[in-house]
This record gives sequence, structure tokens and C-alpha cells, in this order.
Amino acid sequence: MLNVAIVGCGKIADAHATQIARIPGSSIVGVCDHELLMAQQLFERFPVKAFFNDLDLMLREARPDVVHITTPPQSHFDIARKCLERGSHVYIEKPFTVFADEAEELIALAERKGLVVTAGHNLQFSHVARQLRALVASGYLGGNPVHMESYYCYDLGDPSYARALLGDKRHWVRRLPGKLLQNIISHGIARVAEFLPSESPRVIAHGFVSSLLQGIDETEIVDELRVIIRDQQTTAYFTFSSQMRPSMHEFRIYGPKNGAILDQDHEILLTLRGKKFKSYADMFIPPVVFARQHVKNAFRNVRLFLERDFHMDAGMKYLIEAFYGAVRGERPIPIPYLEILRTARIMDSIFEQLNARSPETSSAAVSNPVSVAIETQA
Repeated sequence: MLNVAIVGCGKIADAHATQIARIPGSSIVGVCDHELLMAQQLFERFPVKAFFNDLDLMLREARPDVVHITTPPQSHFDIARKCLERGSHVYIEKPFTVFADEAEELIALAERKGLVVTAGHNLQFSHVARQLRALVASGYLGGNPVHMESYYCYDLGDPSYARALLGDKRHWVRRLPGKLLQNIISHGIARVAEFLPSESPRVIAHGFVSSLLQGIDETEIVDELRVIIRDQQTTAYFTFSSQMRPSMHEFRIYGPKNGAILDQDHEILLTLRGKKFKSYADMFIPPVVFARQHVKNAFRNVRLFLERDFHMDAGMKYLIEAFYGAVRGERPIPIPYLEILRTARIMDSIFEQLNARSPETSSAAVSNPVSVAIETQA
């Protein structure tokens, strides 16, 4: 039996508790939140043995084998380090840590202790994402990726989160170095990080405040971001937007021979033939090929729906199952540590550049002219 604990009892903790309950041989022995009422409400709604508002007390009394950390990112490092030192495996919600050196320290500590850690990059394990991974592994691209494009949008009209953030100048998201971006973009950056060959690619970032936010006198929250990422073999673009319509979550990958498109919003995977058809055939055959692929995607989605395996948390379900398999020594670590570190390093570079020209920083502090940062649109 694996004894499990959850630290942080907000909205996302419900999804974790639901998935943990599906893991055979697991039991939630404790939940913890600095607000005792938050811990109590989770305790009362799920099969949980005890609730706490003191982490040390929970670790001492509940003695969990596994801890899920679902607190704001600023606390991830300290909580995870304490759990690892006490001998618990750790699942950390995204972003893994606030800074890359914290990620390096946690992973090194886990390896010394013989423990498993992972990041909550659940979108990497949706049905369509796993299909893409298998396609790339099969050699379909014809070699290493030549170019990638990752799009990750966020609708600031979402009342459950964005309005609370915009209306509260003391919101915890505002205290992150990257503010709104840092709490969201790791999903989109992780797409790129998975297929990059190098550990620390070059990053050029440009962020600005949209006219929508300027219109409500919000100048602190950067909600538009464009990033160029490159190493010796591969380039990538990352786009974050609160204003693009349709708001999309998409990933494109191109190799020396072929390419592919992953549409996360509609659970669609399209393969792209690199070689053109002759003459006017290139105007007629590809539409039919794409139509057949769309129909195939639709039938797959219907089948998964009928099998009750087509839902918003399918990626989380798979990732948590894979994580527990790794904890038991039955499966490999679901996200290679180099991918977690690569994601953290890219994000570090982005926010270092954005903060270099923040309103609080003088222009004299900017030493790299290509590292453009926060602007306001005219």
C-alpha cells in the first residue's frame, strides 16, 4: 500500500485526489493546507484519513510515501525539498519550481535519495500527445526536428481565475518573477523542450501588455509573449496570447522529410507529407488526405468517449499512473529529468529578459540589446 498526501487544498487538489483514488494500492493518509478549513473541506469530500495545517506534523504523523504538491509555485521548492529529505516521492504541479537552479537541486536530491520526482505537465500525456511522441519515435520526421512552433493561449475572460488576478493587486501570481506567464506557459514550453537536443538553448523573448489590459489601466501583467528558441540543429517559436482568436493550444513539428500538427483543443493529430505531389495533383490529393485524417481523428475520439477515456483530465490520469509505476519500480520516470530542467532553463531565460526592461528597471541595466522585454502597445 502506498500512503499518499496532498499539500495545498485548492481547486486543483480535487483533480489530484480523484486520480489518486483510481490508483490501486494507494491511500490518501493526509491533506495539508496553511488554511485549516481548506484542508478540512478536502478531507470531508474525499476518502482522506487526516487533515493538517502544519507540513512537518503531517510528514511526521501521516508518514506518506508520496506527496502531491499543489500549492502556489513560490512554495514548491521548500515543500518538495522537505518531503524528499523525509523520504517521500514528489509530484509537483506546474511550474515545477520558480527558478531553474531550484529544479536542479530538487532533482539532484531525489537522485541521491533514490526517490522519484515529476512535474505536472499533464498535457504531454493526453491521447493525442502520446500519439505524436510515438510518431516522432518511429522516425516519421526523417531525423531530428528542424523547426517547432508551440502556441498556448489563455482567455482572460475566465471568471474563476483571471478576474480574481486582475482585481487583486496582492494576488500570489503577481509575486512570481514572470507573473501570469510563469504560472501558465510551462505547458507550452514543455512541448518544445521535449524534442530539443541541447540542454540550454538560446532564447530571445519579447513580451508586452495587450491593449485590452491597458484599457483597464493594467500595466503590470504581461499577457502577450513571443519567443524564439534555437540550438545548433533546431529552431522553435513559442507564442502565448490572451487575445488571439481562436484561442488555441497547438504544436507543430517539422523534420528533414515530414512534419506533424498536434491540436490539443480538438484532440487532433495530422501528419504532413514533406514531398509534394506533381503538378495540379498537389491541389487535389492533399485535401482528400487531410479529410481522411480528420475523419480518422473523429472516429478515434468517439471510440475513446464510448470507452469513458475521453475527458479533460485524461493526461493527468495517465501521468499520475506512470508516476506511481515509476515509484513502484515498474515503469521508467514519466518525464525525463533533462526535459524538466530544459523547460525550467528556458523559462528562466524568458523572465530574465522580460524583467530586464520592466518599469522598475532602468535602461542602463540592460546589457543585451537582443533581449527585448515589456512594452506597451501604441
